[in-house]
Amino acid sequence: VDAFQAWCGPCKTVVDLFRKIRNEVGSDLLHFAVAEVDSIDALEKYRGKCEPLFLFYAGGELIAVIRGVNAPLLQKTILEQM
Repeated sequence: VDAFQAWCGPCKTVVDLFRKIRNEVGSDLLHFAVAEVDSIDALEKYRGKCEPLFLFYAGGELIAVIRGVNAPLLQKTILEQM
């Protein structure tokens, strides 16, 4: 989940990376989403941050958080968590 605030928008620079990984892996287990933290009470603790934030969930549980755009770390985390 790309968690963002409305004033800065979702991190568009990683959309291509997500598409590439999804195409390479081709797994029905892998899903990407964006969430505006200003409108989701469960994500309130992520408000007020001026940095991209990526939340990794498995089985409904938060399993990893990456702050900032680090394409190699994002890719590594996605593949490790699968």
